[in-house]
Amino acid sequence: MTSAERFAWLLHLDLDQFQVAVERRRRPDLDRRQVIVGGDGDPSKPRQVVTCASYETRDLGVRAGMPLPAAHKKAPDAVYLPLDMELYEDASAQVWNVVRGLGHPVEVWGWDEGYVGFGDRDAPPAEDEVVALADRLRATVRAETGLASCVGISDNKQRAKIAAGFAKKAARAGEDDDRRRFVLADQNWYTLMGDRSADALWSVGSRTAKKLAEHGIDTVAQLAAAPLDDLIALFGPHKGNWLYVLARGGGDDSISLVEPPAKSHSKSRTYPSDLTERGQLHDAARDLLREVLAQVVDEGRMPVRVGVTVRTATFFTRTKLRKLAEPSIDYDVIAASVDELLEAFPLDRPVRLLAVRLELAPPD
Repeated sequence: MTSAERFAWLLHLDLDQFQVAVERRRRPDLDRRQVIVGGDGDPSKPRQVVTCASYETRDLGVRAGMPLPAAHKKAPDAVYLPLDMELYEDASAQVWNVVRGLGHPVEVWGWDEGYVGFGDRDAPPAEDEVVALADRLRATVRAETGLASCVGISDNKQRAKIAAGFAKKAARAGEDDDRRRFVLADQNWYTLMGDRSADALWSVGSRTAKKLAEHGIDTVAQLAAAPLDDLIALFGPHKGNWLYVLARGGGDDSISLVEPPAKSHSKSRTYPSDLTERGQLHDAARDLLREVLAQVVDEGRMPVRVGVTVRTATFFTRTKLRKLAEPSIDYDVIAASVDELLEAFPLDRPVRLLAVRLELAPPD
């Protein structure tokens, strides 16, 4: 079996405000409030940056990658939350399992985005069929995970991702639900993209756009009109040909059928009653370790690092990691590290959630 397959249609599924949405899922009181996720949630620390900002804070000028103190100046009333990697990994896995359950090939690109392939290129389904699939994808993900998404639709990955951007603009504007999927194809490509700057094309960065501008090429339409030989002379054969294809709405129309191996596995649990005794915490963490280690052993993988996450009743969250002395699947060896990590936490407040993560060596 080949590792990739070409499709008539590609759908780019993009989860709205992913980390903020996951935090709101467990804390409904955050709905419609200004929320910023980043670092350990302390906006006074200059070396920490925004990872995800709610639309309410983006309207104030907050952006991903912005230092938290700068974000605090723009959004002093926002709720600042620490990164919770295990929570986001679990939520993402849940989403993509739901998507795969619909029976179409899936290529995941990150926690919050990926592609779905649909239709034979030799007998392409009609546009209304792929739109119906997009609606079913969004509705199923929302019903089974509680997370909202947008879908971009086209005949290749690059154009489908740009289409998802149009859908996200509709979502941010609060428009009707059926506007949260968008089709970008040959028929509307130049109408929508022709007057946009060249860096509106996915994978065209600011330096490339600057070099194009120096040669009188500012827009997508101008780039599409540029002779291929000129682009090759400017950027070399690989990049020159790629720009020539991108400007005309082309791109990669394949889906990888081989999933990359997981880098880690984790188990987390929110307890119905807060844990207040150290003995309870150690027992609970060891139970989680048994579960995640069983999964790792079943896959024939080898842990190299162990992590423990603690969330208190006040939603204060911390993660500590430790490299194992040597890769091991020995429960007692790893449990000793889990115990030591737990002892490194102050644990002076009731604990509502624990998580144990095993980071894995690459498979042979």
